[in-house]
Amino acid sequence: MTIFLRLFFLLILSLSQAATAQPIDEHGIAMYGAPALPQDFVARPYANPDAPKGGELRFAEVGSYDSLNPFTLKGQAPWALRFMVFDTLLARNWDEPFALYGLLAESVRMDNSREWVEFTLRDSARFSDGSPVTVDDVLWSFQALGTRGHPRYRAFWDQIAKIAKTGPRDLRIDFHPGGNRELPLLAGLRPVLSKSQWQDHDLDESGMGFVPIGSGPYIIATAEAGRSLTLRRNPQYWAKDLPIMRGLHNFDQIKYEYFADKNAAFEAFKSGIVNVYRESAAEKWRVAYDFPAVQRGDVVKSEIPHSRPSGMRGFALNTRRAPLNDPSVRQALVLAFNHPYISEAVFGTDVRRITSFFGNSDLARRPGDAGADVKKLLASYNVPARVFQAQDLPKGASRSSNRRDLRKAAKLLESAGWQIKGGVLMKDGAPLQLTLMLRQGDQENGAVADLYAKSLSRIGITLITQTVDNAQFNARQADLDFDLIPYTLALSLSPGTEQRLYFGSALADAPGTRNLAGIRNAAVDAMIDAILTAQTNDQLLNATRALDRLLMAGDYVIPFVFDPVSRIAHDHRVQFPTTLPLYGDWIGFLPDTWWMAAE
Repeated sequence: MTIFLRLFFLLILSLSQAATAQPIDEHGIAMYGAPALPQDFVARPYANPDAPKGGELRFAEVGSYDSLNPFTLKGQAPWALRFMVFDTLLARNWDEPFALYGLLAESVRMDNSREWVEFTLRDSARFSDGSPVTVDDVLWSFQALGTRGHPRYRAFWDQIAKIAKTGPRDLRIDFHPGGNRELPLLAGLRPVLSKSQWQDHDLDESGMGFVPIGSGPYIIATAEAGRSLTLRRNPQYWAKDLPIMRGLHNFDQIKYEYFADKNAAFEAFKSGIVNVYRESAAEKWRVAYDFPAVQRGDVVKSEIPHSRPSGMRGFALNTRRAPLNDPSVRQALVLAFNHPYISEAVFGTDVRRITSFFGNSDLARRPGDAGADVKKLLASYNVPARVFQAQDLPKGASRSSNRRDLRKAAKLLESAGWQIKGGVLMKDGAPLQLTLMLRQGDQENGAVADLYAKSLSRIGITLITQTVDNAQFNARQADLDFDLIPYTLALSLSPGTEQRLYFGSALADAPGTRNLAGIRNAAVDAMIDAILTAQTNDQLLNATRALDRLLMAGDYVIPFVFDPVSRIAHDHRVQFPTTLPLYGDWIGFLPDTWWMAAE
């Protein structure tokens, strides 16, 4: 046999073996490519493995809570419970766009098409009561959350064709065909509950009487509805020595003090009742932090940069209601928002204007006209021409009278059939009157609303601000009972299935949806599908940029500002690592990576 024939047969053999090779156990998975951390990594790159344990961290929370169940739409549960008390099969490394590493699961495997995923649980995994975390707990949690839990869990459950136990510590999930390559990662991020604790309780059970058991680093120590919540570090936490958790969860106690508004919360920080405070107002950060504790050095100011998308912050417009279902009216409302004047008056000058849902990242739409790749993605959909054109937001003016943009807004409204009569904008005998719902104590959005209302009155539109208590605000938001509402949407560097919850037609009218504007758009749905089926980074970029253009051209939100840094004032003994994660001050940074230093 010649050397050429031998090489040929070796090639055929290797190809055959590759075709029949089985997926292998991995220590982590990523949305695109391989995870960055090797199998033998010591700790997350932004964690301090030698961080001391001890001390108490005290946060100021604005609002209230009346439930300890974070898995149902009923009631209002503290946000921290979901992340501090309950573990998941896999855990995120916030120094990568989307990569997960084993937590409750010691290994994970999936096929190349990502139509199924398998997990092997760690034998050491335990709930806080000492009972083992079993495959039955995982199976029950997935089904219970997917069928009776908060709506955010149900869309994922609908993608599962079969979930089954395949060994003493093994399970397998098969997904319906459809090409959503994110599903194995989402499976890794579902919380796991104790089946034995919940078997006599309804997952919809809300209130303060039922204290759920988790497998996470903290347990609920004390809870006074609407006043405070104290979490205590579990000294027997089963995962404390795993590389993915090394150097994290260092405080013996984390306490959340609740206040009616931001002013009261800030005063509590100044007086030492709380020892860490996130400041959202850049101007206040510049002028209001000169109190004695800062002057003495007992309180320090830290700025944490990030590389995550800007997301969106502003007033969402409820398109389920007339006249906000008219694109011309929404465009006029955006034109009437005098951004330079309002921004400087309320937010200060050390912030950036939001010009894109995915700004501050490569995911954002490109300046100018849409490129060929984006046009190709949208070619078969009937979308307005402005989607493909340069999407520059109104320039506004530095003065309160923004005549240029107000004239444009008035012409748009006139073309839509609205006419000024006696100083009031009318159509079919009814005035254009809108109500903005605000949460009690929301002074910042209230200040924006006052200035915006004055601008709208110049073209005959009445904007009424309605302030309601925390419980009523949450109930009406869940029921989608509003015209305008403050809107904050944080977006990641790896957009995926959550975009359906934010912008998808299927959940536009679902109670508790994050699609507050009620977006129903076939092209938007298609671009979300394109994001979920993208196999390369270029495909992801093109689909996300197309989605961004559709959202901005739809004028679903009146955009405000974002900060490329987070501003955190804290007790000088409360410290954090010098190496910062890609996502900056995000879930998994404060309090997870911080610690209390000795005097």
